Formats: sequence, C-alpha cells, structure tokens
Amino acid sequence: MSAAPLLRVEGLKKHFPFGKGILFARILGHIKAVDDVSFEIEAGKTLGLVGESGCGKTTTSRMILNLEEPTEGRILLDDEPIHDLQGAALRAYRAKVQAVFQDPWSSLNPRMKVGRIIAESLIVNGWGDAAKVAARVRELLLQVGLRPEQAEQYPHEFSGGQRQRVALAAALASRPRLIVLDEPVSALDVSIRAQMMNLLKDIQAQDNVAYLLVAHDLATVRHMADHTVVMYLGKVVEKAPTAALFADVRHPYTKALFSAVLVASPVGQQEEIELRGEVPSPLNPPSGCRFHTRCPYVMPRCSQQEPALREVSPGHTVACHLFDATSP
Repeated sequence: MSAAPLLRVEGLKKHFPFGKGILFARILGHIKAVDDVSFEIEAGKTLGLVGESGCGKTTTSRMILNLEEPTEGRILLDDEPIHDLQGAALRAYRAKVQAVFQDPWSSLNPRMKVGRIIAESLIVNGWGDAAKVAARVRELLLQVGLRPEQAEQYPHEFSGGQRQRVALAAALASRPRLIVLDEPVSALDVSIRAQMMNLLKDIQAQDNVAYLLVAHDLATVRHMADHTVVMYLGKVVEKAPTAALFADVRHPYTKALFSAVLVASPVGQQEEIELRGEVPSPLNPPSGCRFHTRCPYVMPRCSQQEPALREVSPGHTVACHLFDATSP
C-alpha cells in the first residue's frame, strides 16, 4: 500500500466577484480563476503546474499557501484541512509550507542584511537563542552555496542568482515539508538556471522536501518534476508522470504548448499544433470544453458537453472528447 500523499487538493474552486459601484455594490458575475482542480503531491516529490498566463496556476498556489480562501473544495496537508487553521496551528502550517517567488529582488527586504532575512522565520517560530539562530543561518548559507560571512551583506550586493539562493535559504530556514516554487528560474540568466535547478534537486534529496513547481518553461518542468498537471482557463486538461507526458502528449492544448517551444532531445516526434484566437475571458468561459474555441479537432459536442478526466494509460488522465471511447 502506497503512503498517503503529503498534500491533497480536492475539487478546488476560486471564483472572484466582478461588479461595479463602490465595493462592488452590484455584482455582475464571477471570474472563474480556478474551477474544480484536484491533484496530489507526495513527500519528497515535485509536481509541475503548467499552462498559459491566466490559467489559474498562481491562484492555485496562493490557496495552497493559505493566502486565498477557496470558493469550494479543500486542501489537506497530512490529511488535515488547512483553511480553518488559526493561531499556533496556522503558524505551524506556514512553517511547513514556504515559497520562493520569481523575482528574488521584490521578495527580499533591501534594508535588511541577508542574515536577518533568513533568520526572520526562525525568530518568529521560536527556533532558539541568538547563537542557535546564527548557527542555523550559517548552515543554510552553506547549503545553498553561499559563504557564511555573506550574512552581513545586503541584497543589492548579490547577483540575481545569488539573491534567489538567499530566498531559497529563507524558505528552508523552518525546515518546511513543501515549498511552492513560483517560476523560480525564469528571471535568471540561462547560464545559471541549470545551477539553480540542480541545487533545488540536491536539497530535495537531502531534506525530503516536496515542491510545487509553478512554471511555463517546459524544460524546467521536464528537468525537475516527477508529475505534471496542465491547466487551461482554470481547468485541469491533462496530468501524468512527467516522463510519460513528454513521451506521449495527448490533449490538443498540451500538444500546442509543446509545439510553441523547442524541447531538447524529444523522446518522440510530437505533432505540431498552432493555436488560433485568444484565450477566452474567465469571466465568461466557453460552454462545454473551454478549449473548443481554439482547438483544431473541435467536434459539435465539444461546445455542449464538458469532458471528464479519463485515464488513457496508467496514471495518465486527459479531459478531451477525443478519448471518450477510451476505457478508464
């Protein structure tokens, strides 16, 4: 019997009201940013969450960080729901689930030395006396490939890659079990992206920390993620083990994502698809399959019936009417 997942996301929805007047006196509708999303993350594993801008990746990650309340559905860490936590339980959750964001400059206080930035969560969570905190900061700086004496420097004295290492050290300080990586290498020079990705994988192997990798760069996802979830306009359209997904892309939208980038050493020749039109508004998403307005394989029922996620091979599920005849 396999172990229970570290994190479970079940039927997650986030609908933002849209209206006019002071404080939205008149609600005109709801923006369906996330609409019935489910997935799991195992301890020590990485799940990649990919899709175009506006697909709901960031909103999903904010709900996992407990920065947004879901409209429906629930998120569980170790089988415990997270959105009713208060006081000490909420502080404990924030210690267990940390984040590293795309732009390290905006996430680091320019007026604080990096040693203090890294130590902040330790102090808040009562890690210990000053000597113990200082020792932990030194340990973290070494773990992310920086020198202990750099604790006395300010963020502006570091390069972009070094600042991202500082942000990672700060996230690791409280020994989290899950780190949300929101485009962690996209702001870095190409020459140092591989270094950062390898560092993240090394730390995962050492600490058994799980990652939720929010990204649009498929090369990063392929290198880091064990499983991948593809989202389109708030919906999951495909999810699979990463190796299986790259070897056998099924959903037309996922095929289009792969067509838009040059994937190094592809396992097989992937079909090229060029998307037409713009992403529809989440305020008024298309009926049926939300991708049908841009899909080259659209059928009459695509605009009427929403496709269910179906298993097309072990662990590989797709929401597309092209696979309705596939036995789950």
